[in-house]
Amino acid sequence: MASAFSATAFMQPLFLNSSSTSSSRSSDRPLFGDLSSSFLGSTTQNLSFSRPCIVPSPSASSSSSCSARRRTVVSVSEAVKEKKSAANASLSNLLVTKEEALVLYEDMVLGRAFEDMCAQMYYRGKMFGFVHLYNGQEAVSSGFIKLLKKEDSVVSTYRDHVHALSKGVPAREVMSELFGKTTGCCRGQGGSMHMFSKEHNLLGGFAFIGEGIPVATGAAFTSKYKREVLKEADCDHVTLAFFGDGTCNNGQFFECLNMAALWKLPIIFVVENNLWAIGMSHLRATSDPQIWKKGPAFGMPGVHVDGMDVLKVREVAKEAIGRARRGEGPTLVECETYRFRGHSLADPDELRDPAEKAHYATRDPITALKKYIFENNLASEAELKAIDKKIDELVEDAVEFADESPVPARSQLLENVFADPRGFGIGPDGRYRCEDPKFTEGTAQV
Repeated sequence: MASAFSATAFMQPLFLNSSSTSSSRSSDRPLFGDLSSSFLGSTTQNLSFSRPCIVPSPSASSSSSCSARRRTVVSVSEAVKEKKSAANASLSNLLVTKEEALVLYEDMVLGRAFEDMCAQMYYRGKMFGFVHLYNGQEAVSSGFIKLLKKEDSVVSTYRDHVHALSKGVPAREVMSELFGKTTGCCRGQGGSMHMFSKEHNLLGGFAFIGEGIPVATGAAFTSKYKREVLKEADCDHVTLAFFGDGTCNNGQFFECLNMAALWKLPIIFVVENNLWAIGMSHLRATSDPQIWKKGPAFGMPGVHVDGMDVLKVREVAKEAIGRARRGEGPTLVECETYRFRGHSLADPDELRDPAEKAHYATRDPITALKKYIFENNLASEAELKAIDKKIDELVEDAVEFADESPVPARSQLLENVFADPRGFGIGPDGRYRCEDPKFTEGTAQV
């Protein structure tokens, strides 16, 4: 069965239009291929980009011209579906089952409600430092991570709370970590930007842009090494590396794309392009704003997808994750999304055009999924309200748990800072060296 990301096709870009979630795969309402729609939503009014071919049908002649081959790809896997027999033509064209839709809905609502609560707790003085919220980008996290197995790895950024929740880290542990409590997933030592869970293979949030990409590349190399060198035949684990548009101008990004393609590592590079790097517009900072192009430059598929539509994201994710599991190598996926709040809770968000923010507010990914569910009779309003109620109670419980949890003991301060888990600043007697009067005098033997 051919892949829509086959070697003969991946040099061509896949585009998604910016319309609301389609209710079917019919060519009348395509998910892919609206070349007349602008890239980057409302921010390209005075810009024009080249209009490249989209992926041709497998039956299209390889010698045909670009204009002749320009067609609509209904979904990432449409090239595969066209090969199905006529007997299967009448199968349901729903993008998800009821169970899958409700899983996505619950995960996205959890992410949104959790982040809204974080804002409340931050302004009430329950959280400290920088807190970066994920509101508006939930379709990316849910669309990718809910397709993973527990053994698969996720590497995040400083906007990592929702990635942790999607990967299965309990809301109690995430909230406690934000409160700096011992019951947090990092015992209160990581905080907002450094979520980590060995149990759930969440390999960390990273405060500096780009520093998580080499970690993700290493994790993907581990999977390949186990399978091919250690002969663990059942090791088909993949790694997702999440990062933003601003990261795509950093050296680590290019170096790791090269290494991943060279060794055909099972990794998906997921660009959460929310159009703004703090207060810098993506269009002002990047010579070619179409990040997906950097994939084919290194010999891997490059895909652009509407990151405000969880069903479109999920279709792309299924194909990219499948490629990685089959040993076909990495994929670069650019998800065009938007954050509804400022860069962090300390950002007054005065730099972005109010009209732009209003435009993306009308494309709320949770509202779009809800509409799809109702239009296709996948669930009733009562069922969704029950999920909303469940999530509200879950988040309230997480806050109560975090608030009542103990703060770390002072003796924990320097633990896990150095290779010795006891910490360089802790003496043989288990006490802090800094508690020795000679330490502050500079005469203590260290």
